[in-house]
Amino acid sequence: MTKVLVATEKPFASIAVKGIRQIVEKAGFEFALFEKYTDKADFANAVTDADALIVRSDIVDSEIIQAAKQLKIVVRAGAGYDNLDLKAASARKIVAMNTPGQNSNAVAELVFGMMIYHARGCFNGKSGTELLGKTMGLHAYGNVAKRVASIARGFGMKTCAFDPFIPAEAMENDGVMPVKTLEDLYRNCQYVSLHMPANEKTKGSVNFALLSLMPEGATLVNTARKEVIDEPGLLKMFQERKDFKYLSDITPDCAAEIAGQFEGRYYFTPKKMGAQTAEANINAGIAAAKQIVNFFENGDTTFQLNK
Repeated sequence: MTKVLVATEKPFASIAVKGIRQIVEKAGFEFALFEKYTDKADFANAVTDADALIVRSDIVDSEIIQAAKQLKIVVRAGAGYDNLDLKAASARKIVAMNTPGQNSNAVAELVFGMMIYHARGCFNGKSGTELLGKTMGLHAYGNVAKRVASIARGFGMKTCAFDPFIPAEAMENDGVMPVKTLEDLYRNCQYVSLHMPANEKTKGSVNFALLSLMPEGATLVNTARKEVIDEPGLLKMFQERKDFKYLSDITPDCAAEIAGQFEGRYYFTPKKMGAQTAEANINAGIAAAKQIVNFFENGDTTFQLNK
């Protein structure tokens, strides 16, 4: 019998687990649950007889993949997938997937939660600023960015986006103005929200040269990955532009230095919170289970990452 293992150090919501179990067992597969582990060796032992694996932010590296002798598919319940070793999976002919779009609204709402909180002085009783009439720049235009653009329109913000992989017409149809270069995006937007993955092309790409182009009152919002930020450049921006603010769902390595020098100009969530809603938790888990069933029953590899 095909065995589907849900292995999560941070557990899914109980309703999500129930839904995953129902989908898996209805398909005639065995369901197994492994939660709240603290030792990687225990994780490796749990996957030895699994045919399919569902994880959240759990690291599925070459060691785990080698331990999973029967594994045919691993699905990351969420959009980001830098916790999956795609090269190691490919070497074993294991299909690796994510569940794009399932946590888009949760992340997009966090973008605005942080923006409003900081624009109003973290609710310190003093006068703040409004989002109405400001321009939001979207660095990459995937599922989350599309939702951010939709919410931004509700706030009366103008929206621009740069993404060389998305046709300009698609952005225009969403009421978003496409820009031709990253420089144009940063130059014309008081707020820039980051939505690209961390890869060899994007790591360290948000640097001082780009940030320094932003207009007065600049705010950078990062719900992507900390690796896309050039941290020396970020510190230089803080030092040279007293109007600059940085809001992040990922605590940077230089957080202590920022906190020590630039009070009131930053906000970092205590832990990565983008997908931490009940709805996103359920949606991503259910989507992962459905994708696994479709893979085994129909050979569906729609969301395969390691093609």
